[in-house]
Amino acid sequence: MARPRSQLGGRRAEAARNDARILAAARAVFLADPSAPIADVAKEAGVGISALYRRYPSKEDLLRELAREGLTGYIEDLRIALADDGDAWRAYAECLHRVVDGQSQALAQRVAGTFTPTESLGRLAGEASELAVALHRRTQRAGALREDVSPADVVLILEMISFVDLPGPDRGRMLRHRYLALALQALRAPGSESLPGSPATDADLTARWRGPVG
Repeated sequence: MARPRSQLGGRRAEAARNDARILAAARAVFLADPSAPIADVAKEAGVGISALYRRYPSKEDLLRELAREGLTGYIEDLRIALADDGDAWRAYAECLHRVVDGQSQALAQRVAGTFTPTESLGRLAGEASELAVALHRRTQRAGALREDVSPADVVLILEMISFVDLPGPDRGRMLRHRYLALALQALRAPGSESLPGSPATDADLTARWRGPVG
């Protein structure tokens, strides 16, 4: 006997809500600790472990989805900035604030290397890197971004800022944007003094996508 359409719709809606809770919980759990067990995600989401496994059969499946979602969000933020033909520094700074708000780039980098990536994830990571480099170089050509900072430097700065969090409504978010504003002052050309050491490179970042060892 076929189930009533309303019953099927209700179950699909509940499944979608569960999936949203699982992904939100996984972002929080794995951004803090990529090595955390998947049971921590179920607990944070308030769903049974069986419900989680029905949607994501393994921790790797869940991590791949988080990486895909993070990279997709990061790519969209970069595309918005590149489509803005107004003031180069404003477009760049607004993009970084969006990235920090969504924590998309930080999440993708945070879980890199904790699972075996697929070809499609590799393509997304490549596209994100190309767009980030294009935005970075455009801002430098406009004379707004200091020349001794690499795109990979900025990726790692955003990653550090994303880890800032404190208890209280919106307290962590406010502080993340505060520290990004400080970082942007340091990033703006020409810069008050030279930086020690050599800049981070794409090779430093992509090395983390090689998957778990052993």
